[in-house]
Amino acid sequence: MATRARRRSRIVAFQALFEADESEHEQEPVLDFQLSRAGLDPEAEEFARELVHGVRDRGAEIDAIIEQHAPAFPLSEMAPVDRSVLRLAIYEVLFDNRRAPLRVAINEAVEIAKGYGSESSGRFVNGVLGSVALQAAEETR
Repeated sequence: MATRARRRSRIVAFQALFEADESEHEQEPVLDFQLSRAGLDPEAEEFARELVHGVRDRGAEIDAIIEQHAPAFPLSEMAPVDRSVLRLAIYEVLFDNRRAPLRVAINEAVEIAKGYGSESSGRFVNGVLGSVALQAAEETR
């Protein structure tokens, strides 16, 4: 799949995660709605679905990782954009079996955070993901 299609898939997955989290609506109808508006090709749509389902299935583990690496920012008080971006990126970096290169996944997450979050979202997401990546690298040694 082309880089641009993967980027669009990540954005759609982020939008679905964010909307479901903020509205407390069921995730699957929200994802279906976001996909209906996105106009992705079938492969890119499947990638977006897999990302959202992966975050859902690994949610407790992902949230524990965020809490460990951002202890000053409880999940319930974290900016919703930052929380959703971190969940998506951590899933892709640590749990997705078709892992994107670490640098790519982090850069994509930072760009989404900058585009949808506050002025400090990009720096915050980059810092948390850098800490997650460092720990993962140390654990694989």
